[in-house]
Amino acid sequence: MARAVMQVTLFGLLLALVTTLPNKDDWDIYNFHINSTVSSRYATTVITSRVANRMDESKEIEFQVRIPKNAFISKFRMFIDGQAYDGVVKSKEAAKQQYTDAVSQGQSAGIVSSVGRTLEEFKTSVNVAAHKKVTFELTYEELLTRKLGKYELQIHARPMQPVKDFKVDVYIHEKAGINIMEVKGGLSTNAMANAITKTHSDTQAWVYFYPTEDQQKTCDRCGEQGMNGDLVIVYDVNRDNSFGDIKKSSGYFVHHFAPSNLARIPKNVAFIIDQSGSMHGRKIQQTRTALIRILNDLAEEDHFGLITFDGSIFHWKRELVQATEENLASAKTFAQRIRDRGATDINQAVLEGARMLNANPREGSASILILLTDGDPTSGVINLEVIQSNVRKAIAGKFPLYCLGFGFDVNFEFLEKMSLQNNGVARRIYEDSDAELQLKGFYEEVATPLLTDVTMVYEGGINLTQTNFSQYYNGSEIVVAGQITDNDIGTFTPQVVAVSRNRKVVFPGTNVTVESADVSDSNIQRVWAYLTVKQLLEKELRLSGPEKENAKKEALELSLKYSFVTPLTSMVVTKPPGESSDVLNKPKEGEAPQTPTSNAGHYVPVAIPGSSRMLFDVTDDYTDVAMDYDMFAEEEEGEVHATYVPPAATMGTTIVSSVVYNDLHPSILPGQLVHQFLLKTESLSLPLCYGVYGLVSLKLLHHPNKELFVNGELDEVLFGGFKRIAIHAAAAHFEFDAVKTIVRDGQSTVEYLQQVEVVSRNSVTVIRRAKEIDVVSGDTRIVFLIHEKEGNFYLWPVIRQQPMDTNVTGILALKPAVYEEVQQTPSTILKIQNMEVTATRSTTVDYSIASAPTLDCWFVPPEFALQRPINELIVTQI
Repeated sequence: MARAVMQVTLFGLLLALVTTLPNKDDWDIYNFHINSTVSSRYATTVITSRVANRMDESKEIEFQVRIPKNAFISKFRMFIDGQAYDGVVKSKEAAKQQYTDAVSQGQSAGIVSSVGRTLEEFKTSVNVAAHKKVTFELTYEELLTRKLGKYELQIHARPMQPVKDFKVDVYIHEKAGINIMEVKGGLSTNAMANAITKTHSDTQAWVYFYPTEDQQKTCDRCGEQGMNGDLVIVYDVNRDNSFGDIKKSSGYFVHHFAPSNLARIPKNVAFIIDQSGSMHGRKIQQTRTALIRILNDLAEEDHFGLITFDGSIFHWKRELVQATEENLASAKTFAQRIRDRGATDINQAVLEGARMLNANPREGSASILILLTDGDPTSGVINLEVIQSNVRKAIAGKFPLYCLGFGFDVNFEFLEKMSLQNNGVARRIYEDSDAELQLKGFYEEVATPLLTDVTMVYEGGINLTQTNFSQYYNGSEIVVAGQITDNDIGTFTPQVVAVSRNRKVVFPGTNVTVESADVSDSNIQRVWAYLTVKQLLEKELRLSGPEKENAKKEALELSLKYSFVTPLTSMVVTKPPGESSDVLNKPKEGEAPQTPTSNAGHYVPVAIPGSSRMLFDVTDDYTDVAMDYDMFAEEEEGEVHATYVPPAATMGTTIVSSVVYNDLHPSILPGQLVHQFLLKTESLSLPLCYGVYGLVSLKLLHHPNKELFVNGELDEVLFGGFKRIAIHAAAAHFEFDAVKTIVRDGQSTVEYLQQVEVVSRNSVTVIRRAKEIDVVSGDTRIVFLIHEKEGNFYLWPVIRQQPMDTNVTGILALKPAVYEEVQQTPSTILKIQNMEVTATRSTTVDYSIASAPTLDCWFVPPEFALQRPINELIVTQI
């Protein structure tokens, strides 16, 4: 019988892909999570997809995800029938036979291929038996690059169908402090905007994206096939000293160097523009537009030159000239008259640009050579190696060469090698409506040199990554990693030596604190490995002979040691017996697309005498899929189906610190029961904190138009949380705590134990996971985090999806606080509208975050924070 094909796909923004989807009733992606953790600018992202085959026959389930090109895949696992199948990273030679075998048998051989500007596609598939499930888990790692003063973390999402349990969680921890953070991208606008919640403290930030099923079908880039877009988390860190910050762990260190309080260095820039016949049409028009915009940004102290070329070269002026108003006007007229024609003599053009820069040395300035071309050399010297040799001799290490390859007809590897040989980089410019913005954007990255001839010195350091840099530009960052000799910090002395304008500058590291990283011991080491492999691959490209082979060998050894999928390695995806392994390879730029099992139980329904109520109990005489992943439960035609998750995965183990109230809060009497709440702000202002006294129940969210009412009963624990939650929606009523869920539907009552994952009635779905309970109803989504304190479990509500309706009340409907500090001494007085109060600086635990961090806050009366009497939010019963 022919196998049906199912696709589970994560794609990037603006990717058009025609896919024939299987019948929705045949299969179900019931869970799709993306979890990204960033520390010291190093991001580790895990994509988890869980799929159920509902067919009465086996199916070939295909898993496709798209990840940033700059990332290395480091782990892949599949879980089927309680068995884990791990991908293994091998050298390409070692994996070659398995790849050949797979192809010869007509099996999918798998591949990691380039797709678009910033993405690569990972693809594999596996046969899943009837009514069975498969879990895919992919991990990739990347060092975020600072451009134009910001880091960007991209999360691409297109699951190819609306997913009931879809979530993106991002956690950022930067000990230097986070000074800006915003969320951009196609999935952050319009209807999806209120599916995003973000929290930002001094050193930590959290972003949550929890769109409902309805939103996944109705947003601008959504449809019946679900979402198609991306989230981009943009942030930067504080830079309190010019030397930057150094972190160490287990004998390794990483140094981030990005001084900003430096004088701008005047630059000498020569633009070499291809005007050959292949640039015809939109490419030459966009080039003209971009060049004119770039000329507008030149400062008067800059000097510049313009050369166009086809089979010959054409000067605007034969020497560099100052960027005066008159010269710029003349240059723009020249740019407007650029026309496509003729062949392509890259050799002659680049040599002439180098001559112009060499002929106009200026003390205290920085020189830059920029080449834009869309094709291979077809005139003059056409041997690529000879051209590279000629250019290297002409530049002689005096300035960088940046090569911009327009479109896909260009030999990008040739440009990349020529750039790397001359301390520059190559960048592909994609033929699209925004090509001029791509050109302008690249120029802005190198428009403001601040330092030249930068040398990073680390006495007492070994196995260092690149330490010499020709130029440092404003808004960028230099990152160096290495090992500390004998792990002896006492002998480790860092220093940076560079040239600023016409003088030598030294950034001493004698008074710099080398901080111990809070992250896992392996993280700093993996930053070093990532950087080292990246730079060795660049060396392998630009060198030749024994040096090339040595760089390749070292890069391969590190790739295998740290399980990185690089151009030198492949990941062999193992599968169940009888299926061929996939061999996945990382492409070069421009290539065409080519947890252990444990004992489990099952639920036995036990009827309660004299009642329609049914209790699900657990027995141990049956084993099923029992990974430490939540399974799913559902109702079909009146029958309840539940799947047990092992006890080790059923409850959170986060230990929450207590808030210490003392004489700062004299209103709290000894033995008095109080619970602490936070009201956050949109800005970087301190949040407000206030106490709710006594054993009361609160109105969490009342949505009359949707007939949705959510209430919570506080526990008896000082500074605890909610012990019981009630949800009333039309004819269905839910009640749950950290252990069980009770559903009342008409005359029937069903009690589910804590292991059940999904329960649905009418418009409400309750998804129970190991450490949280997710409630979805229409355009509303609330997550109840499960915390533990001294053996007591309690819940804390977090709004993940704010209803669009404004006629909503309750604690979760409160808007962020907007207050004014009208007095700071002798006491702080805060003002909201016409109400002023004296506030006390305090700290409290933020239970709306799983890790429960302690935050600074202003302690105020609840009536001030809420702007209404607290009694309006108290209910007599839940």
